[in-house]
Amino acid sequence: MDEIQKRLLQEVADLHEVPEGAYNIRANSQSAGRRSTANIEITSKEDVSGLEIRIRPGTKHESVHIPVVMTESGLKEVVYNDFYIGEDSDVVIIAGCGIDNCGNQDSEHDGIHRFFVGKGAKIRYVEKHYGSGDGRGKRILNPRTEVYMEENSSMEMEMVQIKGVDDTVRDTVAELAAGASLVVRERLMTHGEQRALSTYDVQLNGKDSSADVVSRSVARDRSFQKFDAKIVGKAPCHGHTECDSIIMDEGKILAVPGLEADHVDASLFHEAAIGKIAGEQLTKLMTLGLTEAEAEEQIINGFLR
Repeated sequence: MDEIQKRLLQEVADLHEVPEGAYNIRANSQSAGRRSTANIEITSKEDVSGLEIRIRPGTKHESVHIPVVMTESGLKEVVYNDFYIGEDSDVVIIAGCGIDNCGNQDSEHDGIHRFFVGKGAKIRYVEKHYGSGDGRGKRILNPRTEVYMEENSSMEMEMVQIKGVDDTVRDTVAELAAGASLVVRERLMTHGEQRALSTYDVQLNGKDSSADVVSRSVARDRSFQKFDAKIVGKAPCHGHTECDSIIMDEGKILAVPGLEADHVDASLFHEAAIGKIAGEQLTKLMTLGLTEAEAEEQIINGFLR
């Protein structure tokens, strides 16, 4: 891999060298390295571009890295990855995509990830998106995530997009059985003319299932964001969704939190707040010697942490 691809790997997967455990690295639509372990098997799909990742029941404290990097202008791809997480396992999955586009054609990666989470399994999933390059071509990322959770399983999702992605449509759907728990933490920043649409559709199908979907975002310059989250309670369950956003310059933000209760014992809540940076916050930091721009950056970094 060249230096640009290595830099992208650092941005989206915090990789400075070959990771421990199982991994598959994809660069410009080609495999740049793969390793399975005794408990985690990674194989290529035969009918479409993508992977099958199978994690044995009872696998504990292991990790899977599946980052994607693209540096060719005009490259467009769709990748289908399926994860089968065995019962009572406890694993971390690190995904993400980085695009460096220095040309005049759009570059696009559409990733469809499906998770089949076994009974009692615990999974932490981190997905980071990043764009760079001084070309006129766009950097486009459209992730779709499908989560199917069996009884008493849990999943924590960290969805991050902080810089450089021109257009993104981020769709997430989830179905939870009894006792299953889903936690989502989304962090997003847009600038320039960028557009970001985030949609969540969570179905709480089983007794004592729960979901907590929280998004924090910043819209700068003339960028646009839409956060559309729906939680449907079909059993005695608990659901919460929250959107907390900072708007700057000529940015636009649309928050659409939605709740649907189909059972009398479904307990569902939503919150949404959009506002600018408070003047007293800027003033306090500027009295410590920061410029206004430096103070804004400090506040934004803390907000998105």
